[in-house]
Amino acid sequence: MSTILRSAAFRPATRGPDAAPDGRRSRIREKAPWAALAFTAPAWLYVLAFYLYPLASNVRMGFQNYTVSSFYTGVAPYVGWNNYRAVVHDSHFSQTVLNTVLFTAGSLVFQFCAGLALAVYFNRRFPLSGPLRSLLLVPWLLPLVVSGTAWRWILDTDSGVLNHVLLHLHLVGHPVPWLASTHDSLIAVTLVNIWVGIPFNMVILYGGLQSIPGELYEAAALDGAGAWRRFRYITLPLLRPVTAVVLTLGLIYTVKVFDVIMILTQGGPAGSSQTLTTFAYNLSFQQLEFGRGAAVGNLLIVVAVVFALLYLRSTREQRRTAR
Repeated sequence: MSTILRSAAFRPATRGPDAAPDGRRSRIREKAPWAALAFTAPAWLYVLAFYLYPLASNVRMGFQNYTVSSFYTGVAPYVGWNNYRAVVHDSHFSQTVLNTVLFTAGSLVFQFCAGLALAVYFNRRFPLSGPLRSLLLVPWLLPLVVSGTAWRWILDTDSGVLNHVLLHLHLVGHPVPWLASTHDSLIAVTLVNIWVGIPFNMVILYGGLQSIPGELYEAAALDGAGAWRRFRYITLPLLRPVTAVVLTLGLIYTVKVFDVIMILTQGGPAGSSQTLTTFAYNLSFQQLEFGRGAAVGNLLIVVAVVFALLYLRSTREQRRTAR
């Protein structure tokens, strides 16, 4: 009996009918990396052609004296940091940076607050909640050119709907020059950008609210916690990861907003609504200072990368504490 067991133990395992030979397995393993590379190659080519190459060209142009003649001759001498020095010492730079900060901060705060309020409101069931939630997505789905043109008509000083409503309600004594006043133009473009960004905040925050277990609210209600205490001690803490995503993406998007401002005010009047994006456009395509325009674009890239790194660091720390 022991002899039979020993012979069975040392007997080579038989292959099934579907088992591949060792040589075939090795060939499959060798081909697997090349197959993966073939599937990902189109995506990498797209990123290289439309992201990395333009980014590298813009960074290089920021250190060159690139003019109109450079497009024909291909000659653009390197000037080091001169373009950045010229941009920083420009008389409009400080006001442009301040406008960008106010525009970004105002948009983020009101977009987030309004989006969170709508997300909390639609988180409960009531008739027609689905269609109403879909209608609120219209500002986000419309092309920015269409939205900007419509708001330009609404904010018109003489024939705009907004001024007619305000005058009819006796909230103002005379038409407000929303787009023609140095005091109101930045407020106008900020309000329009808030209107465009509210649906994005609402959708992301609504998804975060859906992931919070309802049992937590029921247990808190049984313990006597009111609506505000449930919102403060359950909703806000559990929405913190989603909030970080919304604010980071919103900041990166808002810093580079261009369409809305160009359609409404073109950065005017007198640069009162000009941000870094329109400043870069004016330098490159109106003053034909392509090197300085590229330098401003590179500054925007640095700002976006810094906040993206801060976001990644915060998410890494949250995962570490969660473990």
